[in-house]
Amino acid sequence: MPLFFQVLASGSRGNAILVCSPRTRILVDAGLSAKELVRRMDRTPVCARQLDALLVSHEHRDHVNGAGVLSRRFHLPVYLTPGTFDHLPSQVGLPAQTELFEPGAPFSIGDLRICSFTIPHDAHEPVGFVIEHESTRLGVCTDLGVATQLVKTRLRGCHGLIVEANHDLERLLNGPYPWHLKQRIRSRHGHLSNADTCELLESLHHSEMQCVVFAHLSETNNHPDLVIESATRLFRSPEWDGVQIKVGKQDDITCGTELS
Repeated sequence: MPLFFQVLASGSRGNAILVCSPRTRILVDAGLSAKELVRRMDRTPVCARQLDALLVSHEHRDHVNGAGVLSRRFHLPVYLTPGTFDHLPSQVGLPAQTELFEPGAPFSIGDLRICSFTIPHDAHEPVGFVIEHESTRLGVCTDLGVATQLVKTRLRGCHGLIVEANHDLERLLNGPYPWHLKQRIRSRHGHLSNADTCELLESLHHSEMQCVVFAHLSETNNHPDLVIESATRLFRSPEWDGVQIKVGKQDDITCGTELS
């Protein structure tokens, strides 16, 4: 059985990604309510009671909103960095079981190997992930202000990628947000633009890449059509033939992907 993943929600109002191997089922981030996460998982190959663990990238509400309730309801361990744990919103409550890991230190959940790496974002100890099953690699990096050399190094060689494409720069600059918020989004600890993401992808391409999911789109400062337009300019090169392109949705699940 190949490595399977499915984006359950992606955007500023909540994020969650299901990742499954033959023996292990985890949820990367749990930014919707527990009730909504259960409802969305009922439409996937795995129901919530079959989960083995939750894996959290950072403490912002759109990534942890349902983590506490889901953990306590289904007795799930929650894997997160010490900095993320120390700054969890009080509304989340304590997980049923807490498993702390240091950024950069690999660990395993069942037959999945988790390799985390530090990312530049305005949280206390945020990380991205490369999730491996045997020789198959899935990279998850959805909140970062700049693609550092560390980010590029860790994501290199991934067969599937879930990467942030938060905003179209022109739409952001001409949009309704106050200037201080625009500056935050554009900063090194904010979010990647469509152009930034395509530049990152260009540096990561390799012959065994199978799928790219553009994630964490701003509903105000971006649109799926703008993301696809940017991606098309990159993906028109013959070397990208055969690579699936998907866009994560806020209000619905995205069709699942099997990596082999």
